[in-house]
Amino acid sequence: MIANLAGLLFDGVAYGSLLFLVAVGLSITMGLMNVVNLAHGAFAMAGGYLAVTAMNRLGWPFWSTLPLAFLGSALLGMVAERLVYRRLYRASHLDQVLFTIGLVFASIAAATWGFGAGQQLVTLPPALSGQVRIVGVDLGVYRLFLVAVVAIATILLQAMVTRTRFGAQIRAAVDNRAAAAGLGIDVDLIFSLCFGLGTGLAGLGGALGVEVLGLDPNFPLKYMVYFLLVVVVGGAGSITGPLAAALILGICDVAGKYFVPELGAFVIYALMIVLLVLFPKGLGARRA
Repeated sequence: MIANLAGLLFDGVAYGSLLFLVAVGLSITMGLMNVVNLAHGAFAMAGGYLAVTAMNRLGWPFWSTLPLAFLGSALLGMVAERLVYRRLYRASHLDQVLFTIGLVFASIAAATWGFGAGQQLVTLPPALSGQVRIVGVDLGVYRLFLVAVVAIATILLQAMVTRTRFGAQIRAAVDNRAAAAGLGIDVDLIFSLCFGLGTGLAGLGGALGVEVLGLDPNFPLKYMVYFLLVVVVGGAGSITGPLAAALILGICDVAGKYFVPELGAFVIYALMIVLLVLFPKGLGARRA
């Protein structure tokens, strides 16, 4: 019983780690640019399809598809920010929601036309297959790999935001865009780089999540609410807050589907309501 609970907890952590990797970019862009980007999952889907295409059609090894997914999604995000999202900065939140939900349906149609409506399959390398026994508990090697990747990404992101000049410029632009521009910071460039970083992380999460989350054209719509929950409950513009929210969501979602499958996603929504009542500004909100 204890081993089963430990395995269930670990699966929830791995699932939550993937949700965080995709959603942290949305947290950064919403907190910095004040744009409600419901199409963020489309960039994760793009990274997944880049990885699948490189593996299944071009014969690339799994390891080399991960940088491709990150860089390809980051480039796509920067182009989209320059051509599309920059026009939304001064629009109302309703206009942003309507426009980005339109992008979601456009991405679904494009993915269906290009790759078909079915699930995409990948073959993991032998090093990431199977299970390993740790303290009497059988854990999936691939899920251990996911947790390790997300832990490293979180440490690097936190270090970038708090310990680098670029991070200081990001924080300045978040706190006061006009003052940051007056000090000589190229805010437009900061926005483009942040948007590219966020979409790149989403694409990496999409590539890593093909085996766990699945990949089909409905991916951006299927997981839209999950990504938004991570950001809203964790706090936009934060890193540690969405991480905590994603882990809580992942563990509770896996446990709810295991113990009370008849309730479906009700457990998650009930928990999120409670957390929002207790922490209306998010788990990672800063004090004024």
